[in-house]
Amino acid sequence: MSGSTGSMMVDEHRVQQIELLTGTPDSFGGVSVEIKNPMDSNLFGDLLRASISQWRQKGTRGVWIKLPIQHANLVEAAVKQGFWYHHAEPDYLMLAHWIPNTAHSLPANASHRVGIAAFVINSKGEVLVVQEKNGIFKGTGVWKLPTGVVNEGEDICTAAMREVDEETRVKTEFVEVLAFRQSHKSFYNKSDLMFVCMLRPLSSEIQKQDEEIEAAQWIPIEEYAAQPFVKKNPIFDSVANVCIAKKDGKYTGFSTLATTTRSGKTSTLYFNNQDLKQPLSSDNQA
Repeated sequence: MSGSTGSMMVDEHRVQQIELLTGTPDSFGGVSVEIKNPMDSNLFGDLLRASISQWRQKGTRGVWIKLPIQHANLVEAAVKQGFWYHHAEPDYLMLAHWIPNTAHSLPANASHRVGIAAFVINSKGEVLVVQEKNGIFKGTGVWKLPTGVVNEGEDICTAAMREVDEETRVKTEFVEVLAFRQSHKSFYNKSDLMFVCMLRPLSSEIQKQDEEIEAAQWIPIEEYAAQPFVKKNPIFDSVANVCIAKKDGKYTGFSTLATTTRSGKTSTLYFNNQDLKQPLSSDNQA
């Protein structure tokens, strides 16, 4: 456990003094506990029961317990005390519990996965497309835009350039977000956001990624848009039309502005700078 404070009787049948779990209070009337040291699951159950009793007396509402994977033996004891799974990462499980006898107001786990589709067009009006070795497009012969998932802590614009580099080794620079699509009940039942990003190529030679990419090439954007699969699928057709409109100078997407939040964290604002009637300063805060 992360520490201990005070002592308390567990119950009248098992009279012993035990240390309580130490938690860090949050600004919402809750407490967070991180288990750092190994312990017996029965002892942990007693510690947790006693700690919940004290937190209840103090008016604590939500309790978060972060269990590193090496302490997985404590999961059952926590569940028996009313904790539920909130989310998991490769190295830990986050458990949550609501002490009051009311409906809980703890925030839900992340609800969306974020991805990108990269629209890379050169000065000849050719777009960079790929055929995938895996997934739903395997063996279909469909040429598609490079796509991928945004990593934790990664900006959308950076993710788009990275995915193109990984799949084709073509170097690019970010231009605009042209559009985004939202869908539901997708990856592990989560909602999905896909951002269509326009990139400017800084190189043209293709070296495809052998593990995931069957083929990659530059083709006229009109040829890409005319594929039967694209024409028959409204979302693909709509995205292709947006990309063509951008090529023809009839559409404006969202550019980036590097900024910071009130707490000083770096942040990126995406906005239509063409129609904006006043300048935005990089000193502005989101």
